[in-house]
Amino acid sequence: MSNYTSRYLSETALIAARIDQGQIEKMIDILLETRAAAGRLFFLGVGGSAGNASHAVNDFRKIANMECYAPTDNVSELTARVNDDGWETCFARWLCGSRLRKEDTLFVLSVGGGNQEKHISVNIVRALDLALRVGARIVGVIGRDGGYTAQVADAAVIVPTASADTVTPHTESFQAVVWHLIVSHPRLKQNEMKWESTL
Repeated sequence: MSNYTSRYLSETALIAARIDQGQIEKMIDILLETRAAAGRLFFLGVGGSAGNASHAVNDFRKIANMECYAPTDNVSELTARVNDDGWETCFARWLCGSRLRKEDTLFVLSVGGGNQEKHISVNIVRALDLALRVGARIVGVIGRDGGYTAQVADAAVIVPTASADTVTPHTESFQAVVWHLIVSHPRLKQNEMKWESTL
């Protein structure tokens, strides 16, 4: 076994043990309130996190009976907005077109959480600013120090950094761990999953 393989798996176990379970429970509370208010859930992510957002939309719609969307799932609209209006506002303008309202929740999946000063994932920052203006709730699973998402979120799980060279793979992996935990939690789950319901 290579040293890297051993280290990576050891880091995974360490991160799992250090995840803030209280924040996860708080996120579940917020999502239950969102569903009860007939609110919608919007997943925001860039790069690998955009792929995770698409997967999460499927899970929350199918398993938790929540109305969910991700702006990155419609490549035609997304690229038109980037081309015409710019990358920084593409998520916020998409959310305006979806008439984001206070009953809704933004669920951010991001390695850094957005940072205006460093000009990283500013499209997430702008979307969060819109959510704050309309009173929508904000939750997230993010890495590093959590960035802007951690500063403004109602609940956020910050994936602990185990080593500087594995921040991205661990953060994107634990995004999936956390949302799968949440969507399969007995408090939120409304429909059985196929393999779990097959004898």
